[in-house]
Amino acid sequence: MDELPNSLVLEILSRVRDSAGVFRCRHLSKTLNSIAPEIRSADLYCSYNRYVKSRSPPVAVTPFKEAFRKLLSQLNVVEAVSIGVEKPLGPNTYNDVEDEDDLFLTDVDFLKEWLPEASADLRSLSISDFWVQSCWRRSDALSIISSLAVKLVRLDLRNAWLSVDNLIPMANLTSLTLEFIRLDDENLNRLNECFPYLHELNLIGVGGLKEPYLHLLQLKTCQWLLSNAPTSISVTAPSLQSLSLKCVDPHRLLIETPSISMLNLSLESAANFRAQEFGCLRKLRLESANLHSLICRFPSGKTVTDVTAVSLKPLTAVPRPSILGLLLSTFPNMCSLTLAAGTWLEMESCFSTGSLEPCEGMKALREMKAYLTLSDADLTHSTILFLLDHCVSLRRMSLLVHCDVVSKVTQSLVSICRAYKPEVSWRWGLWKEGSEDIRIEEGDLY
Repeated sequence: MDELPNSLVLEILSRVRDSAGVFRCRHLSKTLNSIAPEIRSADLYCSYNRYVKSRSPPVAVTPFKEAFRKLLSQLNVVEAVSIGVEKPLGPNTYNDVEDEDDLFLTDVDFLKEWLPEASADLRSLSISDFWVQSCWRRSDALSIISSLAVKLVRLDLRNAWLSVDNLIPMANLTSLTLEFIRLDDENLNRLNECFPYLHELNLIGVGGLKEPYLHLLQLKTCQWLLSNAPTSISVTAPSLQSLSLKCVDPHRLLIETPSISMLNLSLESAANFRAQEFGCLRKLRLESANLHSLICRFPSGKTVTDVTAVSLKPLTAVPRPSILGLLLSTFPNMCSLTLAAGTWLEMESCFSTGSLEPCEGMKALREMKAYLTLSDADLTHSTILFLLDHCVSLRRMSLLVHCDVVSKVTQSLVSICRAYKPEVSWRWGLWKEGSEDIRIEEGDLY
């Protein structure tokens, strides 16, 4: 360590997530000891083991808040702070914690103890609270942060009950994440007013919303996952380029985002969906319990080239037109298509009844990806061969088979497809609910 350049040592130390661990080891090296105070970020997270030890007398464990304050006092300049409780603690229920507050990290008194001195150069702040201690304590953390950390560019808050009382506009803030937050701003009026220059916004599981309305002129990317069912949802963002929106069944859903190029939309029902024409949209993911209705209500997508279609409910009747025909007519310039398992089964049903018919749009498809269950292997084979016959421009086909399918059945599918269209670039893989896809490129599955 002592032989390395100081700049390299500082760079390495700055990337270590556990800042407390760095300072515990500083006396092992002269270089480490001299450089440690130059680290400009403080990262401290309470692990499950630390939590258990702190509640098991006579084991002596420094209180978490005290450990954080001590860590912060050893830094010359603080540009980023990240503190919190590790996720394994989050969903668990613990007894006898109602009166404790050592892990109540959005506590105003705690913030006032360290934020005034650290705020001068602070650019990034992340607090992941302990929900068991924070859920019943309403916090004015936003007011304190907005009044003291005026240079803040990025703010992430998780697992807390937040008030917007006395919230001051933050002109420098460009990135905001609120995750699993109870927010006393039912229509997001204060959020729109006080964070006008946001470029990135993530609202994940934010509760307490009634008729939320996003009106942010500078916003570029937005991820919005609603945990409850507001009566009305509106998004007006003229500069927005990427939007991921998941909600249940609002009485009114309005999207006005003329510059958007990537849209991920998940709805239980599309009955109340309304959107302006998307003149710049390129990549689209649609997920719904009534996918046909959502596609039919979608404005004509002539600019869309990449589509993913996900059906949330099993097919009860064979639809007309087929899901593929409907997609091709709505998005006539689509060249890449991904069909989730439920959507693929709908297409198989259409093929088996003769309602999957050749159409002009098939000729434009160049790439397709399908999630297969092989519940009827012969029908799956026939459907794939039908597509290969009519999608004459197809150059790449990715087939992901459910991991529970018997290997012999999968190998048979592999052999048939390769022999039928060897000029197509084939990709094979496995999928499982709730897990990452396992892909084997241009190789056998087994």
